[in-house]
Amino acid sequence: MKKASQILPMEITMDSAAMLKTVRELNGRYPFLTVTTLGKSILGKEIPVLIIGHGKKKALYVGAHHGMEWITANLLLRFVNEFCELCQADRTVYRLNLSHLLQTYSIHVVPMLNPDGVDYAIHGTTPANPLYNRVIGMNGGSDDFSRWQANARGVDLNHNYNAGFAEYKRLEEREKIPCGAPTRFSGQEPESEPEVRALCNYIRFHVPIKPILTLHTQGEEIYWKSRGKTVSGSEAPVRKLASLCGYTMNEAKGLASYGGLTDWCIETCNIPAVTLECGKGTNPLPVSAFFPIYARLREVLFVSPTLF
Repeated sequence: MKKASQILPMEITMDSAAMLKTVRELNGRYPFLTVTTLGKSILGKEIPVLIIGHGKKKALYVGAHHGMEWITANLLLRFVNEFCELCQADRTVYRLNLSHLLQTYSIHVVPMLNPDGVDYAIHGTTPANPLYNRVIGMNGGSDDFSRWQANARGVDLNHNYNAGFAEYKRLEEREKIPCGAPTRFSGQEPESEPEVRALCNYIRFHVPIKPILTLHTQGEEIYWKSRGKTVSGSEAPVRKLASLCGYTMNEAKGLASYGGLTDWCIETCNIPAVTLECGKGTNPLPVSAFFPIYARLREVLFVSPTLF
């Protein structure tokens, strides 16, 4: 039996290399953890999926749509590590028998959907990047990418889903977002980006899957509607999640209400989905914010599959 000390430290700056290293360590440690891949990013980086359990009831958690929100990958990898460690120790958590949960549910975790954007936000870019001149131009000529949200070629992944896409393109024109940018450019068409296309295909293949939790920062809010639309029966579980973490149930407004994963799940797939705006402060949140955020969300991550 392993001890709690086997939980890996997550108070680190989680770039794509650190994420992959952590995934490999977890995969080698827990025989009941399966690791597969969505595919690769624009710049050829792996986008792993960690699957806990083998039950027919499936849930999906997704982190780091946005580069500067890399701390969401820390949160999800900590959850995977802790779940597996406690299960191996045959522990009961929040009145859940984790060994039994593994037989009934499978929890699919994509810790970092946008590894290129994360690496831009943490490290910037160099002339070795084939897109260097293009992205420097998108970034206003600056080499400070700390607030970069988009993928490697300037598409905001959380506006690239097919949910109000045509309406959003008109808003882009009004807001003078004509091409690739650090944030808010939706791409030429829905699912134009390999990261989003791969995730949508993964969801389609695994239907029925519920809930889908998307982690962003910041605001301590739970978005659970898409332009007034909801999935029948989702309000009570979302209220329970809100009570567990103390976040406020809310609805995205303006540009933020178009083209996101939660929007696509609700409007197109009729899948109960929520966006968790984790923590409070100014993005990018510092790694010192990791533990307080995780402490608030821990029960949500453990019990969400059983609520929907």
